[in-house]
Amino acid sequence: MRPDLLLRPMQPLVMEALARAFRLQRLDEAASAEGFLAEVGSRIRGMAVNAHAPVDAALIDRLPNLEIVASFGVGYDTIDVAAARRRGIVVTNTPDVLSDEVADLALGLLLATVRQIPQADRYLRAGRWPEKSFPLSATLRGRTVGILGLGRIGRAIAQRLEGFGVAVAYHGRTPQDVAYAYHPTLLDLARASDVLMIVAPGGPETRGIVNAAVLQALGPEGIVVNVARGSLIDEAALIAALRTGTILGAGLDVFAAEPHVPPELTAMDHVVLLPHVGSGSVHTRAAMGQLVVDNLTAWFTGRGPLTPVPETPWSPRP
Repeated sequence: MRPDLLLRPMQPLVMEALARAFRLQRLDEAASAEGFLAEVGSRIRGMAVNAHAPVDAALIDRLPNLEIVASFGVGYDTIDVAAARRRGIVVTNTPDVLSDEVADLALGLLLATVRQIPQADRYLRAGRWPEKSFPLSATLRGRTVGILGLGRIGRAIAQRLEGFGVAVAYHGRTPQDVAYAYHPTLLDLARASDVLMIVAPGGPETRGIVNAAVLQALGPEGIVVNVARGSLIDEAALIAALRTGTILGAGLDVFAAEPHVPPELTAMDHVVLLPHVGSGSVHTRAAMGQLVVDNLTAWFTGRGPLTPVPETPWSPRP
């Protein structure tokens, strides 16, 4: 008998692949979540979720036979991994397959913000070029880009930045064996940088760490680019810093309360805002979806998970 899988909506091809191997149970389509869980909760052995579908301890408790939660995306801060670990439940994510795509987008967002590419596009479309040339922009030349979080995506961004001839620095939990300058605190990194590129994981430990003090340290020519999680930035402090000229601008692909974006940000012309599209290409989303399928298939055929997260490691039984 095919295992029962609790499914959150995903790409049609992913859902079709999962339907061939599992009996899909759709909590999102249930008239009553309580009634649904009472009826099928004990049958659920796996979950396939995305970053917009929280998996908290209360939900995990309603699934007594849950074995694995396969998450679509690198970030998994919406999953209570501590509760999963206590129950011996494995959590997987989809690393590596999206690193290049997100790194490409991060560089594009940085250039768009520094050189005001969307603003120049709007200027031309509004018919203003015949009246007056577009104002001169800032430059990437001579800047130091500080990367918060030198993981897989952070390193891919750093490698791309080398081609632009800019200095790269970073902050993380520990120094790494790389040629880039390491700063032991985020405040130190901000003081040494003209661009703060945010690529660190979300979660309670990093919530609001890019605060007013960090933005002040970045300075009036500073630019913030966030392709990680919106929760890492104190949005009120960022809005205040942009309003007062504490920093020069921001390029944001993520927000604290997605898909809702503060109107103060959308009203500003010195920010570039994207709707969380860092990994949003057909190629990469397909690869992410396939890794979700592969993790679940490998688990239920006895081979173990392919990409378990560090908090729920797995090793085959002897």
